[in-house]
Amino acid sequence: MSHEEFPVNPTGRFSGRAEVYRRYRSRYPREIIPLLREKCGLTPESIVADIGAGTGMLAELFLENGNVVYAIEPNADMRAACEDLTGQFSSLTCIDGTAEDTHLPNHSIDLIAVGRAFHWFDHEKCRPEFKRILRPDGWIVLAGLGPRRGKEPVQDEYQQILREHGIDYSRLRDRYNVKEAVRPFFKGGTLYQAEFPGFEELTYEGLEGHTISLSVTPQPNHPGFPAMQDALKKYFEKFERNGKLRLPTNCHVYMGQLG
Repeated sequence: MSHEEFPVNPTGRFSGRAEVYRRYRSRYPREIIPLLREKCGLTPESIVADIGAGTGMLAELFLENGNVVYAIEPNADMRAACEDLTGQFSSLTCIDGTAEDTHLPNHSIDLIAVGRAFHWFDHEKCRPEFKRILRPDGWIVLAGLGPRRGKEPVQDEYQQILREHGIDYSRLRDRYNVKEAVRPFFKGGTLYQAEFPGFEELTYEGLEGHTISLSVTPQPNHPGFPAMQDALKKYFEKFERNGKLRLPTNCHVYMGQLG
């Protein structure tokens, strides 16, 4: 697949993945909300902008907390999946926008939340946009969640599958190291961090679904999919116990105010 067909620009990369993303991606731990109450002064009255909202998994935590949430998402498929939540939460508004151009009014937001999307943003351009829409005492929360990297075979061999069968995983892998980008982004401001390590028990269907939801992997209609699927089946057979794979996960949360 050419660079033009599979661009680094994330807007097109998730087209056709919204349903599998919504169904198989890990959910954020609910412990995030009490953490933000303590560190960021979050209340049910706080106005939240979820930027790069995807299907709304992070937004849902704030909606359940009673917050008004503006979900900013440039991909039409993902935004449509997020809009399904408006049937349950009238306080949700979905907007076709980006981190660099949210279309939100000046100083209208108490807290910006970003889930598994910060690595796609142009940090030099989105930082002034975040300052523009935040109120003077506003907070930014970056939350990442996925399989925990490590040297244990169950972790290392899954990464090896992504390296061997992902379309451009090796090319983009360094982008996922959000830790290196966080400190310069919040330079001169306040910064806290927390982690929520855990485990996810996956059937083979769940493992394959999670893998297909990643933007770097071939979808079922791609010629590289059968080889990846074969590797996933062998991996699952090697590590499963009683029909489930126990995969270590980690949710890292950065909470900061801009200097």
